[in-house]
Amino acid sequence: MTFCTRFAPSPTGPLHLGHAYSALLAFDMAQAHDGTFLLRIEDTDTVRARPAWEDLIYADLAWLGITWAEPVLRQSEHLQRYNDVLMSLAARGLIYPCSCSRSDIRAALSAPQEGVTPPPVYPGTCRHRSMSDRKPGDALRLNVSAALETVQLPIEFDEMGICAKNMPTFDAPYFTRQIGDAVLGRKEIETVSYVLAAVIDDAAQNITHVIRGADLFDTTPLQVLLQELLSLPTPIYVHHRLIRDDAGKRLAKRDDARAISYYRAQNLYPKDIRAMTGI
Repeated sequence: MTFCTRFAPSPTGPLHLGHAYSALLAFDMAQAHDGTFLLRIEDTDTVRARPAWEDLIYADLAWLGITWAEPVLRQSEHLQRYNDVLMSLAARGLIYPCSCSRSDIRAALSAPQEGVTPPPVYPGTCRHRSMSDRKPGDALRLNVSAALETVQLPIEFDEMGICAKNMPTFDAPYFTRQIGDAVLGRKEIETVSYVLAAVIDDAAQNITHVIRGADLFDTTPLQVLLQELLSLPTPIYVHHRLIRDDAGKRLAKRDDARAISYYRAQNLYPKDIRAMTGI
């Protein structure tokens, strides 16, 4: 198996120390295994994504000494592929339209963040609806109970990161109580959930190792379930520690004082970033 990993930022703000740590860790692992490091731009958030932020991603990574194989995958250029997968799940009776809380639906489409309260597990209010009943603006939810009937349980994956200890059992009760009927997208082709797009792209790019922060661990069982449903390979996962501020909070894109571009402007060197992140 040829080692292949990726760094997949969203162009919705500047990269900070936490991004640098994740990108450097993945790049170093790829180098150590004589493997491939890929860059993916997750720009399906058409409201917040900006070309200027994307350009800054390239500049910051290049300054850090990180190189990547071309071409860069930009998710906004593959919306039809995601929609086709959604419709394949619909044809199997595994998704249904939902018109419940708009704020919860919007939150569910993005990657989760530590410190941000996720939407509660969905009670299945719209589970009785068929795809022929879908309306403009409806979310498309996975019928997790129906999905679990088509795969072998418990769901399993290899974890090499800090979450390897005390792994829960990802059985049917876990999915129904902790995950529920997850939002995978909307009727409109412009919007797809992070969990589904990442699964599709990881397979398309032959990713063997997914290296990302521990705050994304809770999405992994759902993504592995989707891989099972779509007959896609499951990568090895590495959920690493998070870089935190002085108060112990996870860094966010609003923390401009820790933006890579800020450190570049202060005439620091990539070795300084490595030292600050403990690499």
